[in-house]
Amino acid sequence: MRKALRWLLALTVLIGTLSTASAATAAEPEATGTTGTTAAADIKEQLLSIPGMSLIEEKPYTGYRFFVLNYTQPVDHRNPSKGTFQQRITVLHKDVSRPTVFYTGGYNVSTNPGRREPTQIVDGNQVSMEYRFFTPSRPDPADWTKLDIWQAASDQHRIFKALKPIYTKKWISTGGSKGGMTATYFERFYPKDMDGVVAYVAPNDVVNKEDSAYDRFFATVGTEECRDRLNGVQREALVRREPLEKRYAAYAAENGFTFDTIGSLDKAYEATVLDYVWGFWQYSLLSDCDSIPADAKNATDDDIWTSIDTIAGFSFYTDQGLEPYTPYFYQAGTQLGAPTIVFPHIEKKYIRYGYLPPRYFVPRDISMKFQPYAMRDVDTWVKHNARQMLYVYGENDPWGAEPFRLGKGAKDSYVFTAPGLNHGANVAGLVPDQKAFATARILEWAGVASATVQADPSTAKPLAKFDAKLDKRDVEREPTLRP
Repeated sequence: MRKALRWLLALTVLIGTLSTASAATAAEPEATGTTGTTAAADIKEQLLSIPGMSLIEEKPYTGYRFFVLNYTQPVDHRNPSKGTFQQRITVLHKDVSRPTVFYTGGYNVSTNPGRREPTQIVDGNQVSMEYRFFTPSRPDPADWTKLDIWQAASDQHRIFKALKPIYTKKWISTGGSKGGMTATYFERFYPKDMDGVVAYVAPNDVVNKEDSAYDRFFATVGTEECRDRLNGVQREALVRREPLEKRYAAYAAENGFTFDTIGSLDKAYEATVLDYVWGFWQYSLLSDCDSIPADAKNATDDDIWTSIDTIAGFSFYTDQGLEPYTPYFYQAGTQLGAPTIVFPHIEKKYIRYGYLPPRYFVPRDISMKFQPYAMRDVDTWVKHNARQMLYVYGENDPWGAEPFRLGKGAKDSYVFTAPGLNHGANVAGLVPDQKAFATARILEWAGVASATVQADPSTAKPLAKFDAKLDKRDVEREPTLRP
């Protein structure tokens, strides 16, 4: 699953769609016509008039204006005088008369134009935030104690407050995977900011030491034939540890990879192999089982290596692979928690370390102490206080084994599961009645539901047309952390 992280920089479950403008690529939308605002041609001046906002670059896109910006944030929102840092954000501007979607993937932000599914549904603007401590949005020097879910939620709150006078219509927050968690935490700490929340495939590790739900998931997911193929390859990779680690050493030497953070090549090798089954179900579909060697014991070393590398990725547990994701592993080891599973199909003699805790993936000079109350607090709040929140999970996504659940105190909030889908599950992948219902609720929360949709939610559809470039879709990437 940690291979996820290498791809994560894309951070894209870009599901939406886009209306095509007749103007040239560099053209701008028409004047907004909204009272108290200027024409869209002046949107750059409006954004740059915000104290602390500066322009990195503007990239043209038909029917939109796309800005990459820096926004000055306090390192510590409780003590704003203790220093600042530059946080990178992007604004995909359509029209101030449209609703705005506030997105974060929980990692780096893409600096290319792209839309999330809710943005396509409501045909709105989109503000995207880079999560604090992911470079370049990292204080210098970095006080890692200021990387927590409240500080990050406060980053979002300040950005929202700064932009709300420009984008005065309704706001919907969204994110996938760690971004779905982030959208939830933002709502927990600042419940009056957003008009709705759409959280995709958001893990909810309430009790970090109790992870049996994952074991139950892996015992039944997919088909027995597919599980047997995957388990066979995983076991065989550990049986053939000696020859495959020689190949790993040559691969590392050729690419200049080192293993100081995790501790050794041997630990990195086992960690990669133990990620394999999880990684398959997170990012692949049941139909992809045909690509897995059917007879692992008689497969060649090259077959085993290639299958493990394709799904789990041997470069990830190197120092070079881990470094960009230090902020994630720090959070996993201090607040978010991390899953662990057992391997009943592998004899104990073949497993030397088991799932390693996040501490192994963070440089030792960064102190970490786990806070078990953080996720319990969020979970309790969601159960009793959720308002206009929608969670979407994939049936075959391991992260969905520990989802957010709603209690009696929740209002106008929902949890849906997309059949057969993985970590890329979305509203479009729900069964038809749930898809229409969820779309209708998002439109209603954003204030753009037509009278027809309000009267008959089954008629609800996204308001924007599909754009193959802007709405290119990929799976949100998240590591499998082994506590």
